[in-house]
Amino acid sequence: MSDNENDNRFIAVLNKKTPTGKAMNALGHMAAGLAGKSGQADAMRFLEYKDKDGGIHPFISHFPFIVLKADNSNQIRKIRNEALARGIAFTDFTETMTVGTSAEQLARTAATPEADLDYFGICLFGKIV
Repeated sequence: MSDNENDNRFIAVLNKKTPTGKAMNALGHMAAGLAGKSGQADAMRFLEYKDKDGGIHPFISHFPFIVLKADNSNQIRKIRNEALARGIAFTDFTETMTVGTSAEQLARTAATPEADLDYFGICLFGKIV
């Protein structure tokens, strides 16, 4: 486990065409999914900060979390394809994941070819150079 804060990082890339509220919702879902299901929780080095009064501020990663913007969905698609090719842990979020119940969202996503997905964002973790 590395003590060097630059060995790994979180990077989120959000589509600048996505309204702010929807982009923040997507970011929340992606970050939770990445931390919860990537199998890399130990590598993400979550720290427990304590204030002078003894208050606990838990689960803050040792590594930077950088948020960037993409001009469009296709730029996020390219990042996703590169992450797949390089084996970088990621989650992404698309327009099909926004309306109705999660069952309806799953069905909409399953019925949409990848090339037609409108990406709101992608969140990655790892050694990203």
